Amino acid sequence: MKLRPDTIPGLSVTAYGPGWVAINGEKCTTSLVVSSTGERFSWGCAKFENLQASHFDRLAAMDTELVIFGSGSRIQFPQPQWLQALYAKRIGLETMDTQAACRTYNFLASEGRKVVAALLL
Repeated sequence: MKLRPDTIPGLSVTAYGPGWVAINGEKCTTSLVVSSTGERFSWGCAKFENLQASHFDRLAAMDTELVIFGSGSRIQFPQPQWLQALYAKRIGLETMDTQAACRTYNFLASEGRKVVAALLL
């Protein structure tokens, strides 16, 4: 029997550490959004205290069923009013620290789910 590691079509988190993540082997040091459908862009927010509803509005415009929010080195929950656009489109949101968000994103993407990871670094 030949064993092969699972592969994720599109983008995956291949490594992470304090203040950085690697997407398909490319090291990133600024907060970003990664989608299982292949989208990747800078999230334009350096720290949790700078988040606004507009950051989550942009996520609501994506074709996804779930957003995994990596809130940094510790878990911090977004304000409910920031999430109204996600709620209106019936898009789920799970909050966890960024390293846990990376692992969860990879797991869900490998199952073929439409998932987005919004990662604060």
